Amino acid sequence: MAGAAQERRQHVLRAIVADYIASHEPVGSKALVERHRFNVSPATIRNDMAALEAAGLIVQQHASSGRIPTEKAYRAFVDSIHELKPLSSAERSAIVSFLEGGVDVEDVLRRSVQLLSQLTRQAAVVQMPTLNASRVKHCEVVLLSPVRVLLVLITDAGRVEQRNVELEHECTAGHVARLRELLNQLLGGKTLTEASAALTQILTKADNAQPADFDEAVYHSHTSRCVTVLKETLVEQPTDRLILSGASNLSRIARDFPTGLHTLLEALEEQVVILKLLANVQDLGHVSVVIGDETQDDGLRGASVVAMGYGLDGATLGGLGVVGPTHMDYSQAMSKVHAVAHYVSQVLGRS
Repeated sequence: MAGAAQERRQHVLRAIVADYIASHEPVGSKALVERHRFNVSPATIRNDMAALEAAGLIVQQHASSGRIPTEKAYRAFVDSIHELKPLSSAERSAIVSFLEGGVDVEDVLRRSVQLLSQLTRQAAVVQMPTLNASRVKHCEVVLLSPVRVLLVLITDAGRVEQRNVELEHECTAGHVARLRELLNQLLGGKTLTEASAALTQILTKADNAQPADFDEAVYHSHTSRCVTVLKETLVEQPTDRLILSGASNLSRIARDFPTGLHTLLEALEEQVVILKLLANVQDLGHVSVVIGDETQDDGLRGASVVAMGYGLDGATLGGLGVVGPTHMDYSQAMSKVHAVAHYVSQVLGRS
């Protein structure tokens, strides 16, 4: 009997969560019995609700009102979702067609968050491919002036990073050609982490070199400056970027965020917390859900993040997901995030 009662309470909890997500209104025992056809009396359901309340899973805002789920209830609800609803063939075709229209990696990712925000009516975010996970495809050196060069680093994931380098001496076309050849030999095919040792070695070599003439000394000076900039700005302090879309969707539910919508928008704009959450999404096949206080950030109180990684050849390049209220439609959000992340990986793999 006790086992049956416990199982029924789990069904009652899922019903309360589902009804509250659908209506955003407190859920009463009578409505539960009528809507979900529990083969017990409203009094039994009220007893179940009292037990769920005692367990911290639901709360009653007023003496005469129904119950609303707590973050603990949302966690139990999400953990009970074992299968995601598949998209229709029309939905899948529309997603792939829209993403394949991207002209480059950044455009594909920008399209992905536009699509996600429209599909879920939440704010959507995507992390640009992390430099630590990407491999250097090419390093271009462009002479901007006699004492300034532009280093353009292109990764296999399509990410492009540019750095201006101020030189101590005038640079010639010959120096540029030698620098280009050297940097591509050092960096080609390597992650920036792997390239760090090679950069350190060449920097030490350049600093300790005994040039045969002034021109060679100038070239070594250029090498030292370029390698130093690459190490300090890319290898040791890589910058991650976030693309955001659909923040205006949150304005319709501004009252649902305890600290106010402006606080949540500030957290999104500052990017730090969201990037950290997305960086923790490493499994390409698994949707991660972080609910309310689990984000460990005051700016995201009352908000949840549903995310999944995207990547190439089994390697995760970044995370993609949605940010919305804790009462979001988790089943739908998880299904849409999974689908879009999957097709982003597929499109990138064909580009």
